[in-house]
Amino acid sequence: MRKLVALPVLSADALSSVAYGPEALLVILVLGGAAGLAYSVPVALAIVFLMLAVGVSYRQTIRAYPHGGGSYIVATDNLGRVPGLMAAAGLMTDYILTVAVSVSSGMAAVTSALPWLADDVVPIGLLVIALLLAGNLRGVRQAGALFAAPTYAFIIAVLSLVVAGLYDASDRGFEPVPPPALPAVEGVGVLLVMRAFASGATAMTGIEAISNAVPAFQPVAWRNARTALTWMIGLLVVMFAGTIAVVHFSGVVPEAGETVLSQLARRTFGSGGMYVFIQAATALVLLLAANTAYNDFPRVLFLLARDDFAPRIFLRLGDRLAFSNGIIVLSVAAALVYAVFEGRTASLIPLYAVGVFLAFTLSQSGMVVHWWRGRERHWRKSLCFNAIGALLSAAVFVTAGITKFTQGAWLAILTVGVFLLVTTRIHRHYDTVREALRLHPQSIEIPGRTMSPRPDGDPSALPAAVVPPREQQDAEAETTPEEIRHLSVVAVDVLHQAGMRALAYAASLQQPVLVLHVSPSEEDAERFRESWLLWGGHLPLRIIISPYRAIVAPLISYIESLHHQRPDLTITVILPEIVVRHWWHRILHSCLAGRLRRALRPLPKIVVTTVPFHVQDFPG
Repeated sequence: MRKLVALPVLSADALSSVAYGPEALLVILVLGGAAGLAYSVPVALAIVFLMLAVGVSYRQTIRAYPHGGGSYIVATDNLGRVPGLMAAAGLMTDYILTVAVSVSSGMAAVTSALPWLADDVVPIGLLVIALLLAGNLRGVRQAGALFAAPTYAFIIAVLSLVVAGLYDASDRGFEPVPPPALPAVEGVGVLLVMRAFASGATAMTGIEAISNAVPAFQPVAWRNARTALTWMIGLLVVMFAGTIAVVHFSGVVPEAGETVLSQLARRTFGSGGMYVFIQAATALVLLLAANTAYNDFPRVLFLLARDDFAPRIFLRLGDRLAFSNGIIVLSVAAALVYAVFEGRTASLIPLYAVGVFLAFTLSQSGMVVHWWRGRERHWRKSLCFNAIGALLSAAVFVTAGITKFTQGAWLAILTVGVFLLVTTRIHRHYDTVREALRLHPQSIEIPGRTMSPRPDGDPSALPAAVVPPREQQDAEAETTPEEIRHLSVVAVDVLHQAGMRALAYAASLQQPVLVLHVSPSEEDAERFRESWLLWGGHLPLRIIISPYRAIVAPLISYIESLHHQRPDLTITVILPEIVVRHWWHRILHSCLAGRLRRALRPLPKIVVTTVPFHVQDFPG
């Protein structure tokens, strides 16, 4: 992408947080009455400094990881497995709450302009999440002016509001309008200020997005990404600080039925076209920000599954080349959170800060270790920037965890702990299965005597008996064993004990056998071919290249072509099946047999069978 397109697409999450970040800060300070609101400017300045520090830190991350450096990758590479998993937990919590908070804030923008919808925010919000789910399952992609327009519209709306608000304040000599009389619910102290700081810091969500997506930029990608990040941080600082300044000069305070941005827009522009434009731009950019999570959440799950910390179903791309399973999990989790908290942004914010700043802290700490180990050019300066970012992010994480613990931060912390427990047990399970399936010199031997196709594997060269008349070929009219002519097709993903057992079973039937393997790339195909020659090579092999990691569709296509080429044959598709002791382990393994049966059921003379391989003595 060009920078002008990449900037709004990748910055939507960060810039849209201006719609709720300043208000989250003020909602806490207003508890201290007018004395509490007096701290809004100093707290906002502290958050601006944090934005600049973390933004500069991520510029160093882009330079060190020009192919994309998310928190999970950076933390795992430099800090180890557990910190990497903690970063992933923080990221995934962040993405779930990005959807929930963006939808709730978008609904708040809508109900501020259309108050009669206020009682229906939960069903409407759930409908929006369902539409996001459907759109992303259909393969909707963020690209071009269509997705850039809402972000640019929001930038124009907020900057117009800030400029007009400051212009009005200049007529009064920048004399603040006294806020309405506010009863103090809490005393103004360090704890209140820290809570406000942690809430307002949620305006930094999404800063990591550009460092994750460096390869999406035009060459030189890392340099363009750093430029886009600089522009994003600059816009975020101006919009956040400007909004707080206008609030300070106008005397606006948070209200239950109307957002702060809506109040500012109504006071500045009235209820005409400009007000409608600001509210519409706010709602649209928040919807776009929610959609950004649909790109990043499934990718984190994919990385975890690739490293055996999540079920392998998250490796699979759907028919529309989207990580369908990850998209479904994100939608269900976000909808559940949104419904439980009844679409209230203020209730969701305490959960938000913990996950965001846990990921920030671990990512920046990992970068400190990276520079210390590598000692590359300008490493001291980069280490210093990342260390400052790590310390400040850790301060916000600890502050949010302590001050908002009873308000919901406990749930985010508990989620991280449960995530660590589940992912480590999944990894242990896969380690145990891998050891049980590992080949050894005494592995199952393939019988040498088997009727098989020619060495080149051409299915048309299968032993040909008399071919029945055309009208009988597809009629499944065979009534005696002698009339049935077989071809066994063995689908093998990896050469392990279960795969070798399936091959041995197929060969033992003394019928023609063809082995199918699906590889995502030529390199993977070559590695499998080398293993095949080492451990097997007794049977004809066909390798199908599937660059999008799809497995079922290529297998079905190939089997259908065999059926249409030789409709006289009964094709038995043989699959190795790993059988585990506990039912909850089954979701960690492929359900390929069931999917193939459903897909091939319309075709006559196709049999799908499995050869079980039992993995015993599982811990837990």
